[in-house]
Amino acid sequence: MHEKLIIGKKALKGEDGYKTFSIRIKEESVANLDRLSKATNRSRNELINILLDYAINNCEVK
Repeated sequence: MHEKLIIGKKALKGEDGYKTFSIRIKEESVANLDRLSKATNRSRNELINILLDYAINNCEVK
């Protein structure tokens, strides 16, 4: 007798704790991100998340 293959439901888009949206940034910033990406072997997306988290956690509103 064969065991059943159980396949769980895939989370719907947006239910993984992330949200996708577009931003406009300077070409110079893209070039800097690309250089940093190559030097660290990380994707632009991963770097942007790291940098945003740092900035949000280390800024002060006056």
